Amino acid sequence: MGNRVVLIRHSHTPNDDRVVNYITKTGFIADIRKPFAGDAIPEITEDIAATVIYGGPYPAFDTKIYPFLKDEYRWLDAALETGLPTLGLCQGAQMIAHHYGKWVGPLDPEYYEFGYYELTSTGVDPNFILDSLCVSQYHFHTFDLPDEAIHLARSEAYENQAFQIGHNTYGFQFHPEVTIEGFRRWQENSDENFGKTGAQDKITQDNLMQVHDAKQARWFHNFLETFLGQPN
Repeated sequence: MGNRVVLIRHSHTPNDDRVVNYITKTGFIADIRKPFAGDAIPEITEDIAATVIYGGPYPAFDTKIYPFLKDEYRWLDAALETGLPTLGLCQGAQMIAHHYGKWVGPLDPEYYEFGYYELTSTGVDPNFILDSLCVSQYHFHTFDLPDEAIHLARSEAYENQAFQIGHNTYGFQFHPEVTIEGFRRWQENSDENFGKTGAQDKITQDNLMQVHDAKQARWFHNFLETFLGQPN
């Protein structure tokens, strides 16, 4: 196992999320790539320990409109083929589902999860979420589960919130990587989404953030410990 983690990002927001923080503190190297901005994606080599595909504004199926997604799918295909530990967050989870030939798109009628929402375990893996977990969300697309997937968690509005394929591929519709500072940036740049069906108002978000952010952080830290292991 190597010590480089390839992070596929879809925005120019600061690199202060919980994945980067964990990688930096534990001795891994964060190899940040932004294909939407022209960055090349590397070949898989022995020094690469894992990859994380982040969320973003690009529909997972729009490869003609956003051709850089084709490069990301080639990377995803190689990662899955070689057994590289892979985590998809929001858009990243949708991309994994789309790669397996599954539908991705909005609910009908559209329903937004923008704020902090409760996840519950499906019971398939009771260790994934020991009880319920309130997590940060920002999406209105969802996906059908790949045939190979183990369904791990759901929310009230979105059945497919987390899945696992094999030993080391995960898709999370939610955003455990987002810190309070990161969520504040979403609030500052999301005026048009307040008031959408399902979206929480800012006061509700702020209250839930203070109650649940620390637990979410602990849960994700424990997940990353298992997912990434130790660098060489």
